[in-house]
Amino acid sequence: MIAISLGLAFVSVLVTVTVTDLERRVIPNAILAAGAIAGLAIIVPAEPSSLPERAAAALGAGGFLWLGTLRGGDGMGMGDVKLAALMGLYLGTAVVVSLAVAFAGGAVAGLALLARHGAAARKRAIPFGPYLAAGGVLGLWAGDPAIEWYLDTFLRD
Repeated sequence: MIAISLGLAFVSVLVTVTVTDLERRVIPNAILAAGAIAGLAIIVPAEPSSLPERAAAALGAGGFLWLGTLRGGDGMGMGDVKLAALMGLYLGTAVVVSLAVAFAGGAVAGLALLARHGAAARKRAIPFGPYLAAGGVLGLWAGDPAIEWYLDTFLRD
């Protein structure tokens, strides 16, 4: 039951973030705060032992994207950083898969823009929130099995 409740809350946040980021190029703090409150309201009573892992995933994912903002410019914004942290809260370690999918999707979109518009594409901004959301959905459905496959294939005897 927790997986269904958590999944519905998470997907609701991701859909709202995607629409808002595409329309306004911003990920509002209010949406992220509501998502965090909803996630904690589901997780704390049902799986309190998972909080340390989820907190570490949130800090790791948010911190990783935050490093990308340090270079300055008009690139990734703090809304993307906070969304990544929220994804860590919901997904735990599966957030790694989500971030990989998001960056791959963003890279493909960027390459397509470069192919179509040449050097002028460098001045075009594309919102990253929808790519994070797509990665989040994939992480929700297949993140844990993907991590297990990777560990079994490359790291375990």
